[in-house]
Amino acid sequence: MSAPSPRPQSDIVARLRAAGCVFAEDEAQLLRSAARTPAELAAMVDKRAAGLPLEQVVGWAGFCGLRIAVEPGVFVPRHRTEFLVRQAVALARQAAGLAGPAASGSRRLVVVDLCCGAGAVGAALNAALDGVELYAADIDPAAVRCARRNVGAGARVYEGDLYDPLPATLRGRVDILAANVPYVPTGQIGLLPPEARLHEPRVALDGGCDGLDVMRRVTAAAPYWLARGGSMLVETSGRQAPRALETIARAGLIPRVASSDELNATVVIGTRPARPAARKSAAEAGHDDRAGQLAQRLARQRDLGTPDAAADHHP
Repeated sequence: MSAPSPRPQSDIVARLRAAGCVFAEDEAQLLRSAARTPAELAAMVDKRAAGLPLEQVVGWAGFCGLRIAVEPGVFVPRHRTEFLVRQAVALARQAAGLAGPAASGSRRLVVVDLCCGAGAVGAALNAALDGVELYAADIDPAAVRCARRNVGAGARVYEGDLYDPLPATLRGRVDILAANVPYVPTGQIGLLPPEARLHEPRVALDGGCDGLDVMRRVTAAAPYWLARGGSMLVETSGRQAPRALETIARAGLIPRVASSDELNATVVIGTRPARPAARKSAAEAGHDDRAGQLAQRLARQRDLGTPDAAADHHP
């Protein structure tokens, strides 16, 4: 419940606008509605004016129609990641052989939200797909605390590095593996807006030299965790997508890419074949390997000097 502020709305708007808040009027209204006392409102305005992300100030972020609890220092879910959720929902329903939520009596779909952060993706999938068996994991303890509040009853959230904390019984059973991995190249972290660079954990942003280090680790192990016909979905930047698709193909998954101009979002998808692939001859395998190496070199040359992951990673 909000309390009246002794400061006029115009004063709050002016303070936020001076701090560089583009949507100062809307933010002022949101802060007033979230504050319970004038003193709390004053503290919130001070934090926002100092550069703390709005979502961390009010304690939640809007995502797929849900309110996702977010603590200070925790990665704030991006609206573009809603596109990953849409793709995952479509694949999950396809895997279930349904046009809608899983029917009662069907085998429960197994969904894993890897690098889950505050659990926004897992929470959205749990809300959109009835009766799923949901697991989530993140290496950041603060994010895990938030995720346990957000993902819903019955879901299990683990703290640890990628697959390490997941139950071994999930191997070969995962229908949807959603991984919103960090994908900003290390050298571009400094280009991020201060809200992200100063107030979100680096482990949630830094994807290594080319931004794909964590994606490669997720992909390398994905075939062992996915069920036959199961899919892995990873958000990347548009320019990173060709290399990411090569990585997916090398892991033995069927690669494809989906993109949304509306949300400026790119998602690479790798699906484990429903049937084992026919074994290739040594000559065929050698030819494919050489072709893959050539394609990778060309992609590296094409991307050289045209970084965009930092811009893509933040709204």
